[in-house]
Amino acid sequence: MDSTTIINLVIFIFLIALTTVFVGSEFALVKVRATKIEEMIAEGNGSAKVVKKMITNLDYYLSACQLGITVTSLGLGWLGEPVFEKLLHPLFVLLPLPDALNATISLIVSFLVVTYLHVVIGELAPKSFAIQHTERVALLYARPLYYFGLIMKPLIWLMNGSARMIIRIFGIDPDENNDAMSEEEIKMIINNSYNSGEINQTELAYMQNIFSFDERQAKDVMVPRTQMATLNEPFTVNELLETIREYQFTRYPITEDGDKDHIKGFINVKEFLTEYASGKPIKISNYIHELPLISETTRISDALIRMQRERVHISLIIDEYGGTAGILTMEDILEEIVGEIRDEFDENEVNDVVKLGENTYQINGRVLLEDLTDEFGIEFEDSDDIDTIGGWLQAHNTNLQQNDYVDTFYDRWIISEVDNHQIITVILKYEYNEERKEEIEEDSDDDKNHKDKHHKDKKEKKDRKDKED
Repeated sequence: MDSTTIINLVIFIFLIALTTVFVGSEFALVKVRATKIEEMIAEGNGSAKVVKKMITNLDYYLSACQLGITVTSLGLGWLGEPVFEKLLHPLFVLLPLPDALNATISLIVSFLVVTYLHVVIGELAPKSFAIQHTERVALLYARPLYYFGLIMKPLIWLMNGSARMIIRIFGIDPDENNDAMSEEEIKMIINNSYNSGEINQTELAYMQNIFSFDERQAKDVMVPRTQMATLNEPFTVNELLETIREYQFTRYPITEDGDKDHIKGFINVKEFLTEYASGKPIKISNYIHELPLISETTRISDALIRMQRERVHISLIIDEYGGTAGILTMEDILEEIVGEIRDEFDENEVNDVVKLGENTYQINGRVLLEDLTDEFGIEFEDSDDIDTIGGWLQAHNTNLQQNDYVDTFYDRWIISEVDNHQIITVILKYEYNEERKEEIEEDSDDDKNHKDKHHKDKKEKKDRKDKED
């Protein structure tokens, strides 16, 4: 083997190595997460700062990678085939074939060898490695690619400008930014993170609650008018203390003549009793604060912003006719994100959904139908414009009393507690409804199969929930 062949072989190996750098850099820059790079920068990683510059100007550095890959590929094609043809030709001379045929065969084999080495070692291997070790590859090749892009800037600028001019001819804006992800894409990322163990069940629940947070309205989470604990002005300190002992709240709306449609404001008992304990002469009316008015259809995210801006922890919810629909507290809003918040006064408070036994649950009448659908897989018919399970049951019969029940195909809803026609709690029992058996049997086979599948899916979901409990 002469010295020229050896030099050419070394250059060939060097070009293969350069190809791996450009291919690995290209895939690493596309796949690397900007948040991870920001985290590394905060830790003082200098190469991460270079990577950030490149992903900020991604189009330019991808063009640099493409330029490098193209140049090295041309070099491999130009240099590789003659080198390997010269190396392999003596082997084919040994075959009992004409010289012209030997030369052709050695050329074809050389082409295949060069193509194999280029594709496998130069492109596929670094691509797979860059996908599996994105941050590592991005940091490793950051500075070489940065300096290559700096040196080749005039040529890259010319190629990029030409490419942008061509795509503009086809009516495409090269500066259009489509990097923003939709809500569904973010949800998929969160679920994938949970499935891979990057986040736990609690973190997943918080994030899911945040996405549904903006969809809830004040009427979905408020304390309804019938359950409001109020004080009627004028009242004495003893009456206030008695009310505190009974309800153990911090803030109470103040009514005029006992009418909940005429709310004068609210009193903060912590503020009031602190001044009262000091022995100073006080006037109760001085501690009645104005209550912000919020429509029952206001999104709770907007209600939260307003309550933060006005620095209050309670607001009055009004209906479309201007009457009192209920009250909304800061705790009610925050519980939509972090779940139930309990303090030392909530010992007797019961969860909205409590398992009582096999296939039996106690459910608060204010629980939303969509939450029951998510938790139990139950589909509620004729539920348009109805939000809660209590409202759905009342739509079937407005005069439901304790121990009355409503049957569906597979479930029985028993009224557990009623207060002035408002359903406080219900008992859900999973059971087959014999009274409607004939009706089910008259359905078409397809419809029966659909119902059976729905029942099976619902039961599987319930079984999974029972295991988690």
